[in-house]
Amino acid sequence: MTHEFDVQNMTCGHCRGTVEKAIKAADPDAVATVDLATKKATVQTSLDPTVISEAIKNAGYPASYVQR
Repeated sequence: MTHEFDVQNMTCGHCRGTVEKAIKAADPDAVATVDLATKKATVQTSLDPTVISEAIKNAGYPASYVQR
């Protein structure tokens, strides 16, 4: 399933990489696209979105799940 997250405080490629690594640490099979311009992460994962959101938060970036 695909989930979208608003991710705050990302300002550079390093930030984007940190968020991607956090997502992959939570779910190694996840496919993640992190967009600095929109401050959004789109994640294909079988995990509950709260798990991904917490992983992003634990990496230092406030994140909220965008329900569709």
